Amino acid sequence: MTSTASCPLRPAVRAAAARLLEAGVDSPEHDARALAMHVLGLAHPSDLLMRDALDPAQAAAFEELVGRRAARVPLQHLTGTVGFRHLELDVGPGVFVPRPETESVVQWAVDAVREEGWTSPLCADLCAGSGTIAFALANEIPGATVHAVERDDGALAWTRRNAAKRVRAGDPEVHLHLGDVQDCLPGLEGSFDLVVSNPPYVANDEAHVPDPEVLDHDPGIALWAGEDGLAVIRLVERAASRLLRPGGLVVVEHSDRQGSTAPQVFAQSAGWRGVTDHVDLAGRDRFVTARWSP
Repeated sequence: MTSTASCPLRPAVRAAAARLLEAGVDSPEHDARALAMHVLGLAHPSDLLMRDALDPAQAAAFEELVGRRAARVPLQHLTGTVGFRHLELDVGPGVFVPRPETESVVQWAVDAVREEGWTSPLCADLCAGSGTIAFALANEIPGATVHAVERDDGALAWTRRNAAKRVRAGDPEVHLHLGDVQDCLPGLEGSFDLVVSNPPYVANDEAHVPDPEVLDHDPGIALWAGEDGLAVIRLVERAASRLLRPGGLVVVEHSDRQGSTAPQVFAQSAGWRGVTDHVDLAGRDRFVTARWSP
């Protein structure tokens, strides 16, 4: 028998958080509130304070979503969007879900462009996925022209969807390309000011490391990168050396287990100077930067 009574909101959210905590979800309170906001159609967490109850249909939808989140379906697959810096991007099955760690990568890139004094920089986002880095660069760097390269057609479908969404929001157009990193952007060799990448970097023997949300739901093409997890980073290094003009900069994200090995990819290749590794906001090794000086 279907209930026709409303469900008190705050006890429902507390019970959902407890269920998610028991299931091993890292941020149970946040996720419970986010699912409640999604069901209620709210835009800001503070809006929850103005609501007291879920109607029967909302309560049923909330319970179903909490059950799926407890089964470790990514929160972003359930809500259909992810917040990244100043953007909201559409994501779902078939594309890597952006992580907060990548915000540090973008921040370094934005600051570097400002410090260099580049007024109309040409930028590339290699292994673009949903377009997270590309759209952030276009949104935050005045006058930037951005090219996004993604090898998986399924992921690029999400990039195209986000591109249309960003153009409707008034952001500059990002140029999208389907192709492999190693031979991407022909005809633009030696012309880029900035190359940024969040490539696959999980080693084949690290299947025990990622969370179930990553291992079971992110596409394998966005995760696995050979025996040492550096196979695609090596391709990005070679592509960056081909695409960058003298004095151009590269920024590449890596795992917190690659703080020494990822910089070595650049340090051991001719033409790079100032190879430096950086930590994210949690203090973990996260990305390498270098300047092209052939």
